[in-house]
Amino acid sequence: MFRFASDHFLFLFLLLPLLALFLRYAFVQRSKALGRFADLELVAKLSQAVSRSGRIWKAALVVAAVGLLVTALARPQFGTRIETVQRQGQDVIIALDVSLSMMAEDIAPNRLEKAKHAIAGLIDRLEGDRVGLVAFAGEAFLQCPLTLDYAAARMFLRSMEPDLVPVPGTALADAVDRSLDAFEAGETQHRVLILITDGEDHEGQPIEAAQRAAEKGVRIFTVGIGSPQGVPIPVLDANGRQRGFKRDDQGQVVTTKLDEATLQEIARIGTGAYFRATPGADELGELAGEITGMEKKELTAREFTHFDEQYQGFLALALALLLAEFLIPERKSARGEWKGRFQ
Repeated sequence: MFRFASDHFLFLFLLLPLLALFLRYAFVQRSKALGRFADLELVAKLSQAVSRSGRIWKAALVVAAVGLLVTALARPQFGTRIETVQRQGQDVIIALDVSLSMMAEDIAPNRLEKAKHAIAGLIDRLEGDRVGLVAFAGEAFLQCPLTLDYAAARMFLRSMEPDLVPVPGTALADAVDRSLDAFEAGETQHRVLILITDGEDHEGQPIEAAQRAAEKGVRIFTVGIGSPQGVPIPVLDANGRQRGFKRDDQGQVVTTKLDEATLQEIARIGTGAYFRATPGADELGELAGEITGMEKKELTAREFTHFDEQYQGFLALALALLLAEFLIPERKSARGEWKGRFQ
Protein backbone atom coordinates (compact mmCIF):
# COMPACT_ATOMS: atom_id res chain seq x y z
CA MET A 1 0.00 0.00 0.00
CA PHE A 2 1.26 3.46 -0.86
CA ARG A 3 0.17 6.92 0.21
CA PHE A 4 1.38 10.48 0.81
CA ALA A 5 1.00 11.52 4.46
CA SER A 6 1.20 15.24 3.58
CA ASP A 7 -0.34 15.18 0.13
CA HIS A 8 -1.12 18.93 0.16
CA PHE A 9 2.55 19.52 -0.68
CA LEU A 10 1.97 17.79 -4.03
CA PHE A 11 0.48 21.05 -5.29
CA LEU A 12 4.05 22.37 -5.39
CA PHE A 13 4.59 20.21 -8.48
CA LEU A 14 2.68 22.92 -10.34
CA LEU A 15 5.72 25.14 -9.81
CA LEU A 16 8.09 22.82 -11.71
CA PRO A 17 6.97 23.95 -15.21
CA LEU A 18 7.37 27.55 -14.02
CA LEU A 19 10.89 26.77 -12.82
CA ALA A 20 11.76 25.18 -16.18
CA LEU A 21 10.36 28.19 -18.06
CA PHE A 22 12.32 30.55 -15.81
CA LEU A 23 15.60 28.73 -16.52
CA ARG A 24 14.89 28.79 -20.27
CA TYR A 25 14.07 32.49 -20.04
CA ALA A 26 17.39 33.09 -18.26
CA PHE A 27 19.29 31.30 -21.07
CA VAL A 28 17.54 33.39 -23.74
CA GLN A 29 18.16 36.63 -21.88
CA ARG A 30 21.84 35.75 -21.50
CA SER A 31 22.15 35.18 -25.26
CA LYS A 32 20.43 38.49 -26.00
CA ALA A 33 22.72 40.31 -23.59
CA LEU A 34 25.79 38.84 -25.33
CA GLY A 35 24.35 39.89 -28.69
CA ARG A 36 24.15 43.46 -27.52
CA PHE A 37 27.71 43.27 -26.23
CA ALA A 38 29.43 42.30 -29.53
CA ASP A 39 28.96 40.88 -33.05
CA LEU A 40 27.13 37.56 -32.93
CA GLU A 41 29.76 35.76 -35.02
CA LEU A 42 32.56 36.99 -32.78
CA VAL A 43 30.54 36.09 -29.64
CA ALA A 44 29.97 32.59 -31.07
CA LYS A 45 33.69 32.09 -31.57
CA LEU A 46 34.57 33.49 -28.15
CA SER A 47 31.98 31.33 -26.42
CA GLN A 48 32.93 28.03 -28.02
CA ALA A 49 34.46 27.07 -24.67
CA VAL A 50 31.02 27.21 -23.08
CA SER A 51 29.29 23.83 -22.89
CA ARG A 52 25.63 24.30 -23.89
CA SER A 53 24.87 20.67 -23.14
CA GLY A 54 26.42 21.14 -19.70
CA ARG A 55 24.09 24.05 -19.00
CA ILE A 56 21.09 22.05 -20.17
CA TRP A 57 22.05 19.14 -17.94
CA LYS A 58 22.55 21.45 -14.95
CA ALA A 59 19.10 22.98 -15.44
CA ALA A 60 17.50 19.54 -15.83
CA LEU A 61 19.15 18.32 -12.64
CA VAL A 62 17.91 21.35 -10.70
CA VAL A 63 14.32 20.78 -11.87
CA ALA A 64 14.53 17.07 -11.08
CA ALA A 65 16.02 17.77 -7.63
CA VAL A 66 13.22 20.21 -6.79
CA GLY A 67 10.69 17.59 -7.87
CA LEU A 68 12.27 15.04 -5.55
CA LEU A 69 12.30 17.56 -2.68
CA VAL A 70 8.57 18.16 -3.19
CA THR A 71 8.02 14.40 -3.12
CA ALA A 72 9.97 14.16 0.13
CA LEU A 73 7.89 16.99 1.65
CA ALA A 74 4.72 15.06 0.78
CA ARG A 75 6.07 12.19 2.93
CA PRO A 76 5.62 9.10 0.74
CA GLN A 77 4.77 6.05 2.82
CA PHE A 78 4.55 2.42 1.79
CA GLY A 79 5.18 -0.95 3.32
CA THR A 80 2.63 -1.50 6.10
CA ARG A 81 2.58 -3.49 9.29
CA ILE A 82 -0.43 -4.36 11.41
CA GLU A 83 -0.33 -3.95 15.19
CA THR A 84 -3.04 -4.99 17.62
CA VAL A 85 -3.42 -2.64 20.58
CA GLN A 86 -5.44 -3.64 23.61
CA ARG A 87 -6.86 -0.84 25.73
CA GLN A 88 -7.80 -1.19 29.36
CA GLY A 89 -9.62 1.26 31.55
CA GLN A 90 -12.85 2.38 33.16
CA ASP A 91 -15.95 4.08 31.85
CA VAL A 92 -16.15 7.39 33.73
CA ILE A 93 -19.15 9.71 33.68
CA ILE A 94 -18.68 13.14 35.27
CA ALA A 95 -21.96 14.83 36.22
CA LEU A 96 -21.47 18.56 36.79
CA ASP A 97 -23.95 20.83 38.53
CA VAL A 98 -24.47 23.94 36.38
CA SER A 99 -27.30 25.44 38.42
CA LEU A 100 -27.25 29.12 39.33
CA SER A 101 -26.04 28.31 42.86
CA MET A 102 -22.74 27.16 41.33
CA MET A 103 -22.02 30.81 40.54
CA ALA A 104 -21.54 31.52 44.26
CA GLU A 105 -18.11 32.97 44.93
CA ASP A 106 -17.23 31.27 48.21
CA ILE A 107 -14.52 29.51 46.14
CA ALA A 108 -12.66 31.79 43.73
CA PRO A 109 -13.48 32.70 41.08
CA ASN A 110 -16.75 30.79 41.64
CA ARG A 111 -17.88 27.24 42.30
CA LEU A 112 -18.49 26.38 38.66
CA GLU A 113 -15.16 27.62 37.34
CA LYS A 114 -13.33 25.86 40.15
CA ALA A 115 -15.16 22.62 39.26
CA LYS A 116 -14.44 22.93 35.54
CA HIS A 117 -10.76 23.56 36.18
CA ALA A 118 -10.59 20.52 38.42
CA ILE A 119 -12.41 18.34 35.87
CA ALA A 120 -9.99 19.39 33.13
CA GLY A 121 -7.12 18.32 35.36
CA LEU A 122 -8.83 15.01 36.04
CA ILE A 123 -9.31 14.33 32.33
CA ASP A 124 -5.60 14.99 31.77
CA ARG A 125 -4.77 12.29 34.32
CA LEU A 126 -6.97 9.57 32.84
CA GLU A 127 -5.08 6.72 31.19
CA GLY A 128 -7.11 4.77 28.67
CA ASP A 129 -10.42 5.47 30.43
CA ARG A 130 -13.42 6.59 28.46
CA VAL A 131 -14.97 9.78 29.80
CA GLY A 132 -18.41 11.31 29.37
CA LEU A 133 -20.07 14.48 30.69
CA VAL A 134 -23.56 15.09 32.08
CA ALA A 135 -24.79 18.62 32.81
CA PHE A 136 -27.60 19.11 35.27
CA ALA A 137 -29.59 21.77 37.07
CA GLY A 138 -33.37 21.31 37.41
CA GLU A 139 -32.98 18.51 34.87
CA ALA A 140 -30.05 16.61 33.42
CA PHE A 141 -28.87 15.77 29.93
CA LEU A 142 -25.87 14.09 28.33
CA GLN A 143 -23.40 16.76 27.25
CA CYS A 144 -20.67 14.43 25.92
CA PRO A 145 -21.05 10.65 25.41
CA LEU A 146 -18.32 8.26 26.49
CA THR A 147 -15.20 8.93 24.44
CA LEU A 148 -11.45 8.49 24.35
CA ASP A 149 -11.12 11.87 22.66
CA TYR A 150 -10.09 13.90 25.70
CA ALA A 151 -9.69 17.07 23.62
CA ALA A 152 -13.35 16.83 22.56
CA ALA A 153 -14.40 16.24 26.18
CA ARG A 154 -12.53 19.37 27.28
CA MET A 155 -14.22 21.35 24.50
CA PHE A 156 -17.67 20.25 25.73
CA LEU A 157 -16.61 21.02 29.30
CA ARG A 158 -15.80 24.64 28.43
CA SER A 159 -19.37 25.19 27.18
CA MET A 160 -21.00 24.00 30.42
CA GLU A 161 -22.54 27.19 31.84
CA PRO A 162 -25.70 27.95 33.89
CA ASP A 163 -27.69 28.89 30.78
CA LEU A 164 -27.01 25.43 29.30
CA VAL A 165 -29.92 23.94 31.29
CA PRO A 166 -33.02 26.18 31.13
CA VAL A 167 -34.79 24.49 34.05
CA PRO A 168 -33.70 26.01 37.40
CA GLY A 169 -32.95 23.97 40.49
CA THR A 170 -30.65 21.06 41.34
CA ALA A 171 -31.90 17.57 40.45
CA LEU A 172 -29.33 15.15 41.83
CA ALA A 173 -31.56 12.12 41.24
CA ASP A 174 -32.06 13.04 37.60
CA ALA A 175 -28.30 13.51 37.22
CA VAL A 176 -27.63 10.01 38.57
CA ASP A 177 -30.33 8.41 36.39
CA ARG A 178 -29.18 10.19 33.24
CA SER A 179 -25.59 9.13 33.96
CA LEU A 180 -26.77 5.52 34.22
CA ASP A 181 -28.30 5.82 30.77
CA ALA A 182 -24.95 7.05 29.42
CA PHE A 183 -23.20 3.79 30.31
CA GLU A 184 -23.30 0.89 27.87
CA ALA A 185 -26.15 -1.53 28.48
CA GLY A 186 -25.30 -4.96 29.86
CA GLU A 187 -22.07 -3.96 31.61
CA THR A 188 -22.15 -4.19 35.42
CA GLN A 189 -18.50 -3.52 36.29
CA HIS A 190 -15.76 -0.96 35.72
CA ARG A 191 -18.18 1.95 35.71
CA VAL A 192 -17.57 5.12 37.69
CA LEU A 193 -19.84 8.11 38.29
CA ILE A 194 -18.32 11.34 39.62
CA LEU A 195 -20.94 13.76 40.93
CA ILE A 196 -19.72 17.35 41.37
CA THR A 197 -22.18 19.68 43.05
CA ASP A 198 -22.96 21.80 46.09
CA GLY A 199 -25.38 19.03 47.09
CA GLU A 200 -28.54 21.12 47.47
CA ASP A 201 -31.24 18.94 45.94
CA HIS A 202 -34.63 20.50 45.29
CA GLU A 203 -36.20 18.14 42.81
CA GLY A 204 -36.05 14.44 43.73
CA GLN A 205 -34.73 11.59 45.83
CA PRO A 206 -30.97 11.35 45.30
CA ILE A 207 -30.43 8.58 47.88
CA GLU A 208 -32.83 6.26 46.08
CA ALA A 209 -31.16 7.10 42.74
CA ALA A 210 -27.78 6.24 44.25
CA GLN A 211 -29.14 2.89 45.39
CA ARG A 212 -30.33 2.12 41.85
CA ALA A 213 -26.90 2.97 40.48
CA ALA A 214 -25.12 0.83 43.09
CA GLU A 215 -27.34 -2.13 42.23
CA LYS A 216 -26.12 -1.83 38.63
CA GLY A 217 -22.47 -1.95 39.68
CA VAL A 218 -21.70 1.77 39.37
CA ARG A 219 -19.22 3.21 41.86
CA ILE A 220 -20.13 6.75 42.84
CA PHE A 221 -17.65 9.38 43.94
CA THR A 222 -18.99 12.74 45.08
CA VAL A 223 -17.19 16.06 45.16
CA GLY A 224 -18.72 18.79 47.29
CA ILE A 225 -17.95 22.31 46.20
CA GLY A 226 -18.80 25.38 48.24
CA SER A 227 -19.07 26.44 51.84
CA PRO A 228 -21.29 24.83 54.51
CA GLN A 229 -22.19 28.38 55.56
CA GLY A 230 -24.81 30.10 53.46
CA VAL A 231 -23.58 32.55 50.82
CA PRO A 232 -25.63 34.69 48.40
CA ILE A 233 -26.04 33.72 44.75
CA PRO A 234 -24.86 36.45 42.37
CA VAL A 235 -27.03 37.43 39.42
CA LEU A 236 -25.14 38.40 36.26
CA ASP A 237 -26.18 40.46 33.26
CA ALA A 238 -25.65 39.47 29.61
CA ASN A 239 -22.07 40.77 29.76
CA GLY A 240 -21.18 38.68 32.80
CA ARG A 241 -21.22 41.64 35.23
CA GLN A 242 -22.84 41.18 38.61
CA ARG A 243 -26.05 43.15 39.04
CA GLY A 244 -27.06 41.97 42.47
CA PHE A 245 -28.05 38.77 44.24
CA LYS A 246 -30.83 36.30 43.72
CA ARG A 247 -33.94 37.04 45.81
CA ASP A 248 -37.06 35.07 46.66
CA ASP A 249 -40.67 36.19 46.18
CA GLN A 250 -40.53 38.15 49.44
CA GLY A 251 -37.44 40.04 48.30
CA GLN A 252 -35.08 38.23 50.65
CA VAL A 253 -31.59 37.34 49.44
CA VAL A 254 -31.38 33.62 48.63
CA THR A 255 -28.36 31.82 50.04
CA THR A 256 -26.76 28.53 49.08
CA LYS A 257 -24.65 26.18 51.18
CA LEU A 258 -22.88 22.89 50.71
CA ASP A 259 -24.92 19.85 51.76
CA GLU A 260 -22.12 17.48 52.71
CA ALA A 261 -24.34 14.98 54.51
CA THR A 262 -26.26 14.09 51.32
CA LEU A 263 -23.10 13.78 49.23
CA GLN A 264 -21.39 11.61 51.84
CA GLU A 265 -24.38 9.28 51.96
CA ILE A 266 -24.50 9.01 48.15
CA ALA A 267 -20.79 8.11 48.10
CA ARG A 268 -21.28 5.56 50.87
CA ILE A 269 -24.11 3.85 49.03
CA GLY A 270 -22.10 3.89 45.81
CA THR A 271 -19.07 2.31 47.56
CA GLY A 272 -17.01 5.29 46.50
CA ALA A 273 -15.66 8.23 48.45
CA TYR A 274 -16.53 11.84 49.20
CA PHE A 275 -14.14 14.71 48.51
CA ARG A 276 -14.59 18.33 49.45
CA ALA A 277 -13.17 20.90 47.05
CA THR A 278 -11.08 23.57 48.73
CA PRO A 279 -9.16 26.55 47.33
CA GLY A 280 -5.74 25.59 46.03
CA ALA A 281 -6.20 21.87 46.70
CA ASP A 282 -6.21 19.07 44.14
CA GLU A 283 -9.04 16.84 45.27
CA LEU A 284 -9.70 15.46 41.81
CA GLY A 285 -6.02 14.55 41.57
CA GLU A 286 -6.60 12.24 44.53
CA LEU A 287 -9.75 10.97 42.84
CA ALA A 288 -7.80 10.28 39.64
CA GLY A 289 -5.42 8.17 41.71
CA GLU A 290 -8.39 6.21 43.04
CA ILE A 291 -9.66 5.54 39.52
CA THR A 292 -6.30 4.56 38.02
CA GLY A 293 -5.74 2.19 40.95
CA MET A 294 -9.01 0.35 40.29
CA GLU A 295 -9.13 -2.91 38.40
CA LYS A 296 -9.26 -2.27 34.67
CA LYS A 297 -11.27 -4.03 32.03
CA GLU A 298 -10.30 -4.63 28.43
CA LEU A 299 -12.50 -2.12 26.69
CA THR A 300 -11.35 -2.66 23.11
CA ALA A 301 -8.69 -4.41 21.07
CA ARG A 302 -8.00 -2.48 17.91
CA GLU A 303 -5.76 -3.08 14.92
CA PHE A 304 -3.68 -0.19 13.69
CA THR A 305 -2.04 0.00 10.27
CA HIS A 306 1.38 1.64 10.35
CA PHE A 307 2.90 3.15 7.23
CA ASP A 308 6.68 3.33 7.01
CA GLU A 309 8.17 6.69 6.06
CA GLN A 310 10.10 6.59 2.77
CA TYR A 311 10.90 10.27 2.25
CA GLN A 312 14.55 9.71 3.17
CA GLY A 313 15.36 8.04 -0.18
CA PHE A 314 13.81 10.88 -2.18
CA LEU A 315 15.63 13.47 -0.08
CA ALA A 316 18.96 11.69 -0.50
CA LEU A 317 18.46 11.42 -4.26
CA ALA A 318 17.58 15.12 -4.48
CA LEU A 319 20.79 16.05 -2.63
CA ALA A 320 22.78 13.74 -4.94
CA LEU A 321 21.33 15.49 -8.02
CA LEU A 322 22.19 18.91 -6.59
CA LEU A 323 25.74 17.72 -5.94
CA ALA A 324 25.97 16.40 -9.51
CA GLU A 325 24.69 19.75 -10.81
CA PHE A 326 27.43 21.51 -8.86
CA LEU A 327 30.13 19.22 -10.28
CA ILE A 328 29.08 19.49 -13.95
CA PRO A 329 31.26 22.21 -15.54
CA GLU A 330 29.81 24.93 -17.77
CA ARG A 331 32.98 25.02 -19.88
CA LYS A 332 34.54 22.42 -22.17
CA SER A 333 37.92 20.85 -21.57
CA ALA A 334 41.03 22.82 -22.59
CA ARG A 335 41.55 20.72 -25.73
CA GLY A 336 37.99 21.37 -26.85
CA GLU A 337 38.28 25.09 -26.14
CA TRP A 338 41.20 25.84 -28.49
CA LYS A 339 40.54 23.43 -31.34
CA GLY A 340 39.82 25.59 -34.40
CA ARG A 341 38.81 28.53 -32.33
CA PHE A 342 40.01 31.28 -34.72
CA GLN A 343 39.93 29.40 -37.99
